[in-house]
Amino acid sequence: MRRTERLFQIIQILRASRVPITGRKLADELEISLRSLYRDTAELIAQGIPITGEAGTGYVLDDGYDMPPLMLTPDELEAAALGAALVTTYADASLARGARDLFAKISAVVPKELQPIILDAGVHAVSARSGIRERFDGADLRLAIRERFKLGLNYTDSKEVTSYRVIWPLFVAYFDQVRLIVAWCESRHDFRHFRTDRVKSLERLDEKYPAQRQLLIRNWTALRNATGDGQ
Repeated sequence: MRRTERLFQIIQILRASRVPITGRKLADELEISLRSLYRDTAELIAQGIPITGEAGTGYVLDDGYDMPPLMLTPDELEAAALGAALVTTYADASLARGARDLFAKISAVVPKELQPIILDAGVHAVSARSGIRERFDGADLRLAIRERFKLGLNYTDSKEVTSYRVIWPLFVAYFDQVRLIVAWCESRHDFRHFRTDRVKSLERLDEKYPAQRQLLIRNWTALRNATGDGQ
């Protein structure tokens, strides 16, 4: 790891910690000597990074400090490249466009020395599956999830029976072959999973559902773990 990357990594570790971190723990995580760690922290402090440290207590980064958002390491850039590729491969068309646009913005502003990583990333997403076809705009679904709007679905189940459902959409689960809308179903008074390729039509209703979305997700997770589906 180059020293510049190591300095960034020290800041990232301190940003992520809620408690002081000892020099020994930092040095071990970075796989460097304690002497090198002391030199690195001294360099960061000299550059104006608000790091404070006390003997026997550890280093902390002031709460008000934040790095510029695009001071990225090579690993972070490759993670972004892989993430964008996976979203482009597996997500619906509007989300795929969002991933491409986001990565284009990142590519336009990263430092020149990191451009080769953007142009020739060492990680790729490969899929042999056929595309999932949906009859609705995925952006409408995600908006309903974010804003807690109820949805009306015309849905065909595995037995080819079509019914109308009013659901409270919680999130979309992405798998290699299918995408599932995880939701509370008013008709069944229970959580249900709806394959997006079986949704004949989708409409956002004017009414918002009353429950907290995160609480519903926690309840869904607890139920899934209790029944063994979370394994």
